[in-house]
Amino acid sequence: MLVHLRRARDHADRHYTESLDLETLAGVAGISKYHFQRLFTATYGISPAAYLSQRRVERAQDLLRSTNLTVTEVCHAVGFSSLGSFSSRFRELVGETPSEFQRRWAATGAPRIPGCFVFMWGLAERRGCASQEKPQAAAGS
Repeated sequence: MLVHLRRARDHADRHYTESLDLETLAGVAGISKYHFQRLFTATYGISPAAYLSQRRVERAQDLLRSTNLTVTEVCHAVGFSSLGSFSSRFRELVGETPSEFQRRWAATGAPRIPGCFVFMWGLAERRGCASQEKPQAAAGS
């Protein structure tokens, strides 16, 4: 059963920016959503929803530390749909608001990656497969 739970946890790790619900994660694990909820919580000591939001906050910390994106842009980039729920969950886990966290790291003077590069890189990743397929199709014609 642990293999199935790991598969769902790994899926959440890879797709944390997407809208994932209990039914989707349970489907990845191949078990009912209520059984999945109980097993996941018993195994990892945290509910699937709490795990997902924790993963999103961890990624948000990375973006707030290393980019010049706004808190709102980071909120949406990591999969939260509400700035309020993002800010309250961030504060609950980190101990300070996203803005305070970002200001504290900005004060270190470390260079920051421009947000446009972050978004371009993300889009380039998604287009990678499509751009590889087009030349092959064109070569065949």
